[in-house]
Amino acid sequence: MCLGIPGRINQIYETNGLMMGMVDYNGAQREVCLSTIDNAAVGDYVMVHAGFAISKMDEQEALETIRTLDEVSDTDEY
Repeated sequence: MCLGIPGRINQIYETNGLMMGMVDYNGAQREVCLSTIDNAAVGDYVMVHAGFAISKMDEQEALETIRTLDEVSDTDEY
C-alpha cells in the first residue's frame, strides 16, 4: 500500500532543469519534485508520495486529511 501525504508549497525553484519546491508537512519542511504537476504555485496544497508531488489538492481537502492523519498518529491502538 502506498501513502501520499498532503503538504503546502512554501517555495518553488529550479534544480538541474527540474521544478522543485519546499513543502511544509505540518511544520516539517521537505524538498519535493514539482515537475510532475502543472501550474504549481506557492500556497498550493499537493499530495506527495516518495518525494514527488502527484496531484494538487484543494485546501479544505488537504486540511481535513492532515487532521485525520494527526488523529491516527495520536492513537495508541493498532
